[in-house]
Amino acid sequence: MQTDSYRHKGMRRALVKLLREKGIRDERVLAAIETVPRHYFFDKAFLEQAYQDKAFPIGEGQTISQPYTVAFQTELLLLKPTDKVLEIGTGSGYQCTILLQITPNVYTIEYNRPLYEKARIFFRKHGLNPHTFHGDGSQGLPAHAPFDKIIVTAGAPIVPKELLKQLTIGGVLVIPVGDEQSQKMLRITRVEENEFTKEEFSNFKFVPLLGRSGWDGGEKF
Repeated sequence: MQTDSYRHKGMRRALVKLLREKGIRDERVLAAIETVPRHYFFDKAFLEQAYQDKAFPIGEGQTISQPYTVAFQTELLLLKPTDKVLEIGTGSGYQCTILLQITPNVYTIEYNRPLYEKARIFFRKHGLNPHTFHGDGSQGLPAHAPFDKIIVTAGAPIVPKELLKQLTIGGVLVIPVGDEQSQKMLRITRVEENEFTKEEFSNFKFVPLLGRSGWDGGEKF
């Protein structure tokens, strides 16, 4: 088991200070960032990189997102402790672990099987209990819908229709949409059965969303 030393905690406090300076205001999100040892998701040789505000490779062509990006997306969700949340793209498990600090009811799905297996081992080792799935996250988890909040942690070419269908009335989808070089962060709220509002935020760069409604699928327009 990795240790979480005073030095690590100090590095997290410094990271939270930086995130405040960059505009993150939700105290629950900042508390989650300060609580979760991000270095647990890194090989020991890369400790110095763990608390830099940068993305970092985790293998399989994927990355652990920049802390600011994690905080920004989580803040856009407007999370409540009673929310049922779906995360598309488990990756390293870091974003999921942040969500679990705010609500215990998190479902997460990963397209890449080696990453899925690695994340499951991590969660079990650290006593975390999200509902984990391997499959096409671009189609959501219809068998477990509806969800109060859905967060997509990969860049999508479109807003998948299936994800919109799986939101509760009043539910929120946060998703980066664009081309493979840059994506606009969107927050979509389901205000009525067939009525949605869309808000646009900053541009980001994510690894590509895969699956039927992703870059290797057929559902394009």
